Amino acid sequence: NVVRPAVVSIQAEEQAKRPQARRLPPGAPPGMEDFFRQFQMPDNTPRESSGSGFIVSKDGYILTNNHVVAGADRLMVTLLDRRVFPARVVGRDSTTDVAVIKIDANDLPTVQLGEDTTAHIGTWVLAIGNPLGLNFTVTAGIVSAKGRQLQGLLNPNGQNPYAIMDYIQTDAAINPGNSGGPLVNLKGQVVGINSAIASGTGYYAGYGFAIPITLARRVMEDLIQYGQVRRAVLGVSIGDVDASQAKIAGLKDIHGAVVQGFSDEDTSPAKRAGVELGDVIVAVDGHDVENVAGLQRMIRDYKPGQTVSIDVMRYGQKKTLQVKLGEPPNASQVASASNDDGSSDAATAGKASTRLGIDVAPLGSAVRDASNVPAEWRRGLLVTSVDPSGPARVDPSQPNSTGLAPNDDIIVREQYPKRADIRSTADLDAAVAGVKKGDVLQLLVYNMRAQNTRLVNIQVR
Repeated sequence: NVVRPAVVSIQAEEQAKRPQARRLPPGAPPGMEDFFRQFQMPDNTPRESSGSGFIVSKDGYILTNNHVVAGADRLMVTLLDRRVFPARVVGRDSTTDVAVIKIDANDLPTVQLGEDTTAHIGTWVLAIGNPLGLNFTVTAGIVSAKGRQLQGLLNPNGQNPYAIMDYIQTDAAINPGNSGGPLVNLKGQVVGINSAIASGTGYYAGYGFAIPITLARRVMEDLIQYGQVRRAVLGVSIGDVDASQAKIAGLKDIHGAVVQGFSDEDTSPAKRAGVELGDVIVAVDGHDVENVAGLQRMIRDYKPGQTVSIDVMRYGQKKTLQVKLGEPPNASQVASASNDDGSSDAATAGKASTRLGIDVAPLGSAVRDASNVPAEWRRGLLVTSVDPSGPARVDPSQPNSTGLAPNDDIIVREQYPKRADIRSTADLDAAVAGVKKGDVLQLLVYNMRAQNTRLVNIQVR
């Protein structure tokens, strides 16, 4: 009863934008596909999904899963007292599956965030959420394991190399709809965010997984303060150590994380510091590294630019190296206040994305060639999505409203308050940084569909 009032049900709606497939009429001659394609109608049937979340501040900040809100054009939040509020995405991070959304309300009930380090194997926990349409359900179980890694969930086929996988495993019943809800200890403190299940059917089969709250809290704080996650990286790809690797490295027992590759041969902080392929990282600043998840969590406690002492075992020899931590490439640093399908997040413009309510990405060569974009506009930023409640949307209630069109508009220049080309996310960040909240930023935009330019005025939030 202490926690349930702060748990919410989240309804996500995605407006499908794919054209309906039409078959050729019977007897139609071959080669007429293009003729009939012009009569295709867009499929505007909305797709709905549901999840859970929990309120962390009295003014309406809510923690949930990235996969609950990714791709949504509209979010509605229902409280235990049956009040319903529209919500906007403050920020989300595909590398941890954490998202923060916001509703406009005051004096809301909140949860107490605990410490997952106190949730030991065998500790009793409760999962609260909205499984299978059964809102505000509570199930009980124990912590079955900690530090679980689910490669297929956040890093399928290596597409998300900076994913942090360090799950709490529980046998408390978790089903579709529980995602984003709290995992709570018997003191009523949140120790995790329910995120996934291990099942061949898609329904509860005895095991569920939750994101540790200490990790989620740090991501949340970055999303609220910066609009993106400020993540430090070693610039390596790593794997857990097995018996053979431990023997080769000269370890007495099996622990650590083996370096399997570098994010970039020229810019990897670890490589620059002297780390080599096959090294087993066994300690960071004097703290032992048990496995990959442990190393990820240690590095997550630092900020880019800080220097850490790394102990490695290299074929029987122990070496200590000083590594100045870097940042992941923009393409992997996704924590924007916008919505897309979450499958291959593109580079976003940090605070600019948050304040404009858009996602942007560099204009790829395939898009440039297919759309015949004039050369002078090919170095701009493609708008990949627009927050339906953000300042860059088209307001249907205003006849002369101008906004940005996702996947059609290319931002090419800041026209006001100063004139400067927009050729990178950094350029857009700089443009927005020069505008006070409530003031207008004027952008020159090229539309690929209409093949023309126009000025768009956005009141920066």
